[in-house]
Amino acid sequence: MPKQAPIATPGGFLTQHAPLIRKLHAHARCADWGLPEQDFGEALERSAGKRFGTASYSPGQLEEYLKSLHLEDLALACACAAGIESAWEYFIANFRGGLHAAAGAVLRASGSADDARAGELADSLYAELYGIRADEDGRRKSLFVYFHGRSKLSTWLRAVLAQRQVDLFRASAKTVSLEDGEERESSGQVSIAPAQAPLDPSREKYLARFDRALSEALAGLAPRDRMILACYYVDQSTLAEIGRILHEHESTVSRQLERLRRGLRDSVTQALRQGAPAVDGRGAEPALDAAQIALAFEYAQEDWAFDLTKALSTAAPKPRDRPGE
Repeated sequence: MPKQAPIATPGGFLTQHAPLIRKLHAHARCADWGLPEQDFGEALERSAGKRFGTASYSPGQLEEYLKSLHLEDLALACACAAGIESAWEYFIANFRGGLHAAAGAVLRASGSADDARAGELADSLYAELYGIRADEDGRRKSLFVYFHGRSKLSTWLRAVLAQRQVDLFRASAKTVSLEDGEERESSGQVSIAPAQAPLDPSREKYLARFDRALSEALAGLAPRDRMILACYYVDQSTLAEIGRILHEHESTVSRQLERLRRGLRDSVTQALRQGAPAVDGRGAEPALDAAQIALAFEYAQEDWAFDLTKALSTAAPKPRDRPGE
């Protein structure tokens, strides 16, 4: 089957894939908001560009990917970005409560939660979601244009809130920098939302690879490092509390956490880049390229639950127990 680039010429995507765009426009119920087919087509084009980048793809692969998106959520986000009043009324009525709850969860993870601050954090997004600031062409630029439909809109909003709080922390230097899109739960699971339906055919494969790589990286840490992570992410202890346990200043604990996060990310990246031989009935895993690794990290941040408690309680196997040794 012939391959093609995502965007050959300006407007080429909309023209070349007009029948598919028309079908998805109807499926997404864009007419409920009065959202023009061209606006929705441009959103699909942005999403495809994010997914495929400069890589080639077949028409079948494109259609399979676009059909896997949360199309109704994408239509709502497009309509809100376009300033359609009925869409905004629906968004406020149906997402405001969830935004406030998500803000509370983000703040609890940082040890600074209260209802007033949660409301302020959630409400701080509305101006950027609506798009008060204009772009170079003088048009409103809404934060919604960065939603590509690969996760549910509620999931994406939670990730944006988490990143907003990260940015505030970094700016104020009051606490440690958190991994983008990360959220801690009292159950010991690191997740943004419960797992949803696959967003593309490779999603589950990438998440399984990511799970194994991260579990192995965590198991290989020194007991002291696993304890620090468990205190912070599972027990939700503050930096000061961990510092008292370790007899160290909280700034030292902050630097250690940052070092551990960087090390884990590097270890996972290296494991995905190298691949793995067949072990215990599991087939060999091919090496992933840079784009596939980036996609694996994106899926893990968007829509994935990871049992951190279990992973941190598993010690690394002794050298003689490792496969092939």
